[in-house]
Amino acid sequence: KCIKKNKGDAVSDENVGGIHWSFWVIGSVALVWNVMGAINFIVQMNPDALNVYRESERMIIEGRPIWATVGFAIAVFGGSLGCFLLLLKKSAACYLFIASLLGVIVTMINTLGIGIEFGIGEILGIVLMPVVVAVFLIWYSKLTERKGWIR
Repeated sequence: KCIKKNKGDAVSDENVGGIHWSFWVIGSVALVWNVMGAINFIVQMNPDALNVYRESERMIIEGRPIWATVGFAIAVFGGSLGCFLLLLKKSAACYLFIASLLGVIVTMINTLGIGIEFGIGEILGIVLMPVVVAVFLIWYSKLTERKGWIR
C-alpha cells in the first residue's frame, strides 16, 4: 500500500461510518481535470486538429519526441485511472498518481528544454498546474487512506 499504518493507528468512528462530501467533490473535479488532459492528448495525436492551438503550443506538440509523448500519455491516462480508482475507494489510486507525476515530470523536461518563451498563462497552465495537481493527488490519496476512506 502507498500508506503503511503504524500498529498504534486507529481509524476513528467518524471515518468508518461515512466519507466526507469533499472526497466526492475533489475526486470528481480531479477526474474531470485528468479526463480533459486525456482528451487533449487524443486531439493532439490528430495533426489536423493542431491548427486551433497557439503557436507556442504547436511547437511543443510538433517537436515532442516519443519519450515525452509517452510521458504525457502516462500523466493523463494514469491520472484519469487513478481518479476513477480513488472514487471507487481503492488505495491503488496512489500508485497511479505517482506514475502520473512521473509522466508529468518527463513531459515537463521536454517542454522546458525546447527554449520557448512562455507567457504567464502558459507557465501556469502548461507547466505549473499539472505538477501541482499531480502532487496534490498523491498527497490526497495518502490522506484519504489514513482516514480510512479508501482501502
